[in-house]
Amino acid sequence: MHVLVVHDYGPLGRVLLEQLRATSLQVSPLLVSNTASVDLAALESWIPADTDLIVNALWLADPESAQERPDDVKRAALSLPLALGEFARDRNIAMLQLSTCYIFDGRKQTAYIASNPGQPVNQLGVWQWECEQGLRGLLTRHIILRTGWSLGRFIRKVQASTAAGTRLSLPGRCVGQPLAVTDLARVMRAIIQQLDCGAEVWGTYQYAGSEGISLYELGLAIAGLPGIPEDLHLVDEVSGWGQLEPVNTRLVCTKIRNTFGIKQVPWRVGLTDELTLLKGPDPVKSASP
Repeated sequence: MHVLVVHDYGPLGRVLLEQLRATSLQVSPLLVSNTASVDLAALESWIPADTDLIVNALWLADPESAQERPDDVKRAALSLPLALGEFARDRNIAMLQLSTCYIFDGRKQTAYIASNPGQPVNQLGVWQWECEQGLRGLLTRHIILRTGWSLGRFIRKVQASTAAGTRLSLPGRCVGQPLAVTDLARVMRAIIQQLDCGAEVWGTYQYAGSEGISLYELGLAIAGLPGIPEDLHLVDEVSGWGQLEPVNTRLVCTKIRNTFGIKQVPWRVGLTDELTLLKGPDPVKSASP
């Protein structure tokens, strides 16, 4: 099976490509360094004709970015995936698309299941829910993988706070499940390999690290990492960006376990590796539209 991995300069693309290249799959990378410059009408120039599966590894898990750069994020979260979906539909190509827990409003008292409808409360979630619905209408052969919080996002918040010497507000009322890049790449690789074996298991799945935790407690866990200054000042309060966070983003991940045999891994296991990944080696060399 020929797999095209659409990625950016973030660590997920690098780790996923490394893992897929260790398999028997034929893998082609497609670097999207700037979504604003991508000609969505010229995808045929960049996607190999013999592609069997398009994997969109652009992981957009930061609702703040949608507020700060709405045009760029909308293009990456909605316009590009739908263009890829239309391209895949017309050429009978399957597609794996990432989404996040931000499609939910957080009002549910228990964890969300894959069939729960989206009711987003921030702009990123709105675009991702529109993307999910659009791809379901375009493609029968699709996998939508909905994820929990990006662990790296909150490590970066802690690092920025310590570098600036300012206090960091993390709302204890917000509960979810972090996810490390290496674990997400592992899950994506497992799904892709089973698709390569002919599994007809299209639909929507969810995955996040095991163990729910509040954002404030997550900050405390990150504060214990090597290299994080001990004088970090964490405060349990809702800041400006905290208003974008649903109170509950916990995900039920039994469907992906029952279908693919993928078991949840504790997110704490990936803390140190995630910190190392954020430093990052040189980006993967690949074609770029």
